[in-house]
Amino acid sequence: MTEKNPKTEGALSHIKVLDLSRVLAGPWCTQMLADLGADVVKVERPGAGDDTRHWGPPFVKDEQGQDTDAATYFTACNRNKRSVTIDMSKSEGQELIRQMAAQADVLVENFKVGGLQQYGLDYASLKELNPRLIYCSVTGFGQTGPYAERAGYDLMIQAMSGLMSITGRGDDVPGGGPQRVGVAVIDVFTGVYACSAILAAIEARHRTGMGQHIDMALLDVSMAILANQAAGFLNTGKVPQRQGNSHPSLVPYQDFPTQDGSMLLAVGNDGQFARFCEAAGQPQWAQDARFVTNTLRVHNRTALIPLMEAVTRTRTTAEWIALLEDKAVPCGPINDMGQAFADAQVQHRGLVLNQPVAQEGIARGASKTIATVASPLRLADNPPVQRRAPPALGEHTDEVLAELGLDVYSIVRLRSQGVV
Repeated sequence: MTEKNPKTEGALSHIKVLDLSRVLAGPWCTQMLADLGADVVKVERPGAGDDTRHWGPPFVKDEQGQDTDAATYFTACNRNKRSVTIDMSKSEGQELIRQMAAQADVLVENFKVGGLQQYGLDYASLKELNPRLIYCSVTGFGQTGPYAERAGYDLMIQAMSGLMSITGRGDDVPGGGPQRVGVAVIDVFTGVYACSAILAAIEARHRTGMGQHIDMALLDVSMAILANQAAGFLNTGKVPQRQGNSHPSLVPYQDFPTQDGSMLLAVGNDGQFARFCEAAGQPQWAQDARFVTNTLRVHNRTALIPLMEAVTRTRTTAEWIALLEDKAVPCGPINDMGQAFADAQVQHRGLVLNQPVAQEGIARGASKTIATVASPLRLADNPPVQRRAPPALGEHTDEVLAELGLDVYSIVRLRSQGVV
């Protein structure tokens, strides 16, 4: 027997994941598991697939640079997976999924509460088939509570949790008002938290031999990632307010105008502030009784910030970065996406991953490669493995069904009946 190489197989190469999720939170979780080597089989609706295959523009380009019918949204969270199409509304489709679940270590789903019970694919039913199964449910509001039956989407949860109330400029300035974060951050964080919970459940299974149900809710996650803002409210009763790019507890920690645009200063302690003042030719600021400590600077920010802005306008962004780089004062540009991916550090870290597309491709006529953002998980001995580009709809159906023991004739029959 050939011994597996953890650097090519991945840390989770022994784990089988059945992915019944779609859109972003669930698929983000399962992509993380897939990047770590797990065999993730994504079950999609015949003829339609995951909703995000159609969430465009933008769309994947063909070799002539023209749009295909495949949305780039899907590519963000579905690499390294195998796609099968199964109609779970049909009894034979349900049986196929049950067979897959019986062999799986992990199942991830994001149907409404109780939505899979009618198909016999809920946790209680599948636990009877596979007591070792770790079953992760992702919903907007969780499996219990007065809102459990409601559908939940990232934007709605950002609004309900209070996140939008602390994002954006204050009401008293131009452009003020609540704002959503520019990425569906609650979905993404829920995927990350779900992945962590699954890994913990796998570890627990080593001791107990049993799987368990994991109840992940977008609202729970959104409340949790309020972090220091939530801690401030819970312990003082003071409701945080929007204040643009400035920080409620640190000064100076915000954007500043420069001669050719703007830059970001993130001063986290008094030593950094003193070094900034020295470099800026204003050493007296660090000795000013109003600015000596961070707490004093927070209380006196309306006096300090205009003084600093007058000075930051005297140099370009690049000049400020060069001036402060060797002084351990955090300073950087405010990049757009193109500038960020062109950045020398981003390129050095290999954060753009180009993967070859199978012959049938993610879409008819699609380019031969798909670009995604590489996994940030840098395990020295078990690095993420890159095996497959985001799959075409149903690309691996025959392959996966054959692994279940179905012969060619059985697969042809199921396809003719619309089961797969």
